[in-house]
Amino acid sequence: MSSETERTAIPSTSNPTAKEQLNLTILYGMITVLIVSVIMPPWETPPSQPAAFLGFHFILSPPQPDAIVSRMLLTIELTTTAIAGLYLSFLFRTKP
Repeated sequence: MSSETERTAIPSTSNPTAKEQLNLTILYGMITVLIVSVIMPPWETPPSQPAAFLGFHFILSPPQPDAIVSRMLLTIELTTTAIAGLYLSFLFRTKP
């Protein structure tokens, strides 16, 4: 009985077990940017030519016939986008 009176006597101003939720709008935006990054990757010249960045073009229409997708630049772009999206969704998280 004393534990019930203690529970009712102490006002519950903050709930320490309340979980904060990541900002879903920012996460959806991050996923959209990741999909667009894969569909329009960075292109570079073939290994037989001097290295040069050819820009971002649709995956099925390379800027030159022998152009290749730059895996290093694509990896950097995807990693940066994912880290930034997760950081921003945590920074702007919502409380229940």
